[in-house]
Amino acid sequence: MTLCPCDSENPYHLCCEVYHLGTPAPNAEALMRSRYSAYALASSKPDLKDYLLHTWHPDSRPQNLNLEGEEAIKWLGLQVKRHKNIDADNAVVAFVARYKYAKNLSGKAERLQETSRFKRIDNCWFYIDGDYQ
Repeated sequence: MTLCPCDSENPYHLCCEVYHLGTPAPNAEALMRSRYSAYALASSKPDLKDYLLHTWHPDSRPQNLNLEGEEAIKWLGLQVKRHKNIDADNAVVAFVARYKYAKNLSGKAERLQETSRFKRIDNCWFYIDGDYQ
């Protein structure tokens, strides 16, 4: 059994894989966790780049994602600090994600601390952007 990278302690096939295969995430936290898992698994599952772009709000979505090369990242863990619904269609999720640059896996782990904004459109949640702490 492979545990999900989102640190939910659930098997991947019962957790984020469901969303990666097309089921809409039921809330912003589930979408954030599934996006983290997609980043963590992108090197072994390249089709997850499409999932990341598809779940990014169209107003802030980049043209493409560069997840390979010199700046490639190995994601090490996720801790969700807070999930708050602002209203029925807007939410924020605060989290800390640990990572290392693939070119320096023997080096010190880094931390990404972010409060992300999400919006629901037609019953599907989308990542808008985030503030880094």
